[in-house]
Amino acid sequence: MKPMLILEDGTAYYGRTFAGKGEIYGEVVFNTSMTGYQEILTDPSYKGQILTMTYPLIGNYGINSEDLESNGIQVEAFIVKEYDPAPSNWRSRKTLADYLNQSGKIGIEGIDTRALTRHIRQKGAMKGVISTDDLDPQPLIKKVVSSKALLGRDLVRQVTCKESYKWCQAKNPKFHAVAFDFGIKFNIIKSLVSRGCNVTIVPAHSKI
Repeated sequence: MKPMLILEDGTAYYGRTFAGKGEIYGEVVFNTSMTGYQEILTDPSYKGQILTMTYPLIGNYGINSEDLESNGIQVEAFIVKEYDPAPSNWRSRKTLADYLNQSGKIGIEGIDTRALTRHIRQKGAMKGVISTDDLDPQPLIKKVVSSKALLGRDLVRQVTCKESYKWCQAKNPKFHAVAFDFGIKFNIIKSLVSRGCNVTIVPAHSKI
């Protein structure tokens, strides 16, 4: 399929689908990292956002079971210049496309992600829509303009854990840390454990 990305200022980009289908809205943002797309996809701070990577080749080392920052993909959709369908890495367990499809997320390639990034930097952050169904620009522009912005939305409720849980405990614990999950990344918890902490993670709305 040939999806369309429309920004709220009317700028349109056309690409190719490598995962998912449908119509999804979000704030369009970018990331300039050369590696770490798995950690970025699962970073809770990207909830509500459509993410584009400026590095041109994404997917080349696949997806593993270790490099997660949360329990699943947090971005609303993923945009890359070129997707690599044949990853090569000894830790790889599945392709990026498989990972996105399993979560019902849209992934598109073939877009000039650096041009898109430049546009966002010059014009400022804005809402956008990716559609594989409706490819008529005018209705999409109207829908994206009327879609919900991030400002004022309680996204913490969407990323926080449902109930308290304990992380893998430190070998020789010196402290007991309680971490409120406002979208905490697993790497932060691992850092606490490596410094001798037993860690209990509690939902954002907890009262202790």
